[in-house]
Amino acid sequence: MDDTSLPGERTARYDLDERLGTDYYAVFADLDAADRAVWDRAKTLVDETAPRMRDAWDTASYPLEVVRRFGELDLLTDGIDHPDLTHISPLAAGLVNMEVSRGDGSLGTVLAVQGGLALRTLALFGSAQQQSRWLRPLARAEVLGAFALTEPDHGSDSVSLETVARRDGDQWVLRGTKKWIGNGASGGITFVWARVDDETSDDHGAVRCFLVEQDTPGYIGTVITGKVSLRAIHQAHITLEDVRVPHDAVLPGTRSFKDASVVLYSTRSGVAWSALGHATACYEAALSYARQRVQFGKPLATFQMVQERLAQMLEELTAMQLYCRHLADLEASGGLRPTQASLAKYHNTRTARRIASTARDLLGGNGILLENGVMQHMADIEAIHTYEGTESIQALLIGRDITGMSAFA
Repeated sequence: MDDTSLPGERTARYDLDERLGTDYYAVFADLDAADRAVWDRAKTLVDETAPRMRDAWDTASYPLEVVRRFGELDLLTDGIDHPDLTHISPLAAGLVNMEVSRGDGSLGTVLAVQGGLALRTLALFGSAQQQSRWLRPLARAEVLGAFALTEPDHGSDSVSLETVARRDGDQWVLRGTKKWIGNGASGGITFVWARVDDETSDDHGAVRCFLVEQDTPGYIGTVITGKVSLRAIHQAHITLEDVRVPHDAVLPGTRSFKDASVVLYSTRSGVAWSALGHATACYEAALSYARQRVQFGKPLATFQMVQERLAQMLEELTAMQLYCRHLADLEASGGLRPTQASLAKYHNTRTARRIASTARDLLGGNGILLENGVMQHMADIEAIHTYEGTESIQALLIGRDITGMSAFA
């Protein structure tokens, strides 16, 4: 006898992966052909890699072949304006972030690290020689890149970083530690932010960035284990024990911590889009489940309480879409201010948490199964809610902007 015909299990599995194209206010209805083509490439990546990423998240493994596919589809340039990179609009870059995160949060973080942080740092601040050697390999994901700013003792107060760089003849010597560094133990290159320790030099005390190949003696990257968020990308704890790099390893365009901030401000827009992707996945899974799940003899979608929850989620999701679209329009016009990106991240990650929680509850016990996606997105949202500046830091940046007074300690 076919087990599916036994009493008590008419539906063995729910189909919650289908894209429903949720866009209640037609926020993305006017896309031009170029932007839509980039978005379609991101959908291709997600569709090709979905089973592999689900397994990788479950086993906490990092599928590097998927990262290479990013490069093959030319999806890593993140709107960076550079003659050696394929330029896409801020809207297209946002849609890639959204779509990739809708598929898998670890994939979204790969994009944020490889493109948003590492590639952008090199494109903005690297020398012509550094860019000639590394820019295209990073964009094609032939070499993995890491952005090492955060330290074990300095997260939100990363401006107080203690990693130091001192001159020794024609070399720099780096000493310190970094933590939560995506791709930091993957065998590529790391952009290490350090404070110059040289009282005889004009840049003593300045924060500068150094390009370090990860096989350099003294560089030790250890994968952080035990994560329950973004499990399919490896973050590293890095120790730098008298790591010697050539004098020209410093990125000449970096002169202060403000340069690191330029990179972080740019990626905060990406985090807002990423949150939208997670929230879209959760809302659409909840809507599909409500249509398919039968209780008390009829679909959940026919119950008033369920429709109210779906309407509430749609209201919040539409607000997130409007934030992101206007954010992209501001950036395209050259009028985007850093605190506007902060407000979008602040709003969207907080809202994504609420949508994920409501969706998980609507799915009942099935909501905690990885196969249904919502619980994984719920866990991954916790990471993006924190990185690129916590909720509190964003609030203080916005508060300083609107009041003209700093409340930072």
